[in-house]
Amino acid sequence: MTVAEAHAEALDFIRHNHRAVLATRRRDGSPQLSPVLVVVDADSRVVISTRETAMKTLNLRRDPHASVCVLSDRFFGEWHTVDGPVEIVSLPEAMEPLVDYYRRAVGEHPDWDDYRAAMERERRVLLRLAIERSGPTTQG
Repeated sequence: MTVAEAHAEALDFIRHNHRAVLATRRRDGSPQLSPVLVVVDADSRVVISTRETAMKTLNLRRDPHASVCVLSDRFFGEWHTVDGPVEIVSLPEAMEPLVDYYRRAVGEHPDWDDYRAAMERERRVLLRLAIERSGPTTQG
């Protein structure tokens, strides 16, 4: 399998499986792990919503690289890992991409004005990981 095929396989898996664990690095180099919900955007980046003040965001501002392990709903089934540089998009630029993130993860929101107000209140940011490496994949 080529690198491009491996990346495409991982992206296809992520489009259908949204539960994941994000790994960033603390100041001392040790891993910091966070359960997250992931989607794939129109530019084939792995996208995560979080808060501006979250440790994962602070870690990524210092060291903008991460790994994500995406799990199937079955948990003991297929899984994929992806690694790469992360771009942090803050409000107000993040608002419409956050709407897109929600639509890809959940579908339509019953009140988009309420959703947008919550994103501002929670100081949400969007993390965009560009895949540089994917794998391994396995079945448990």
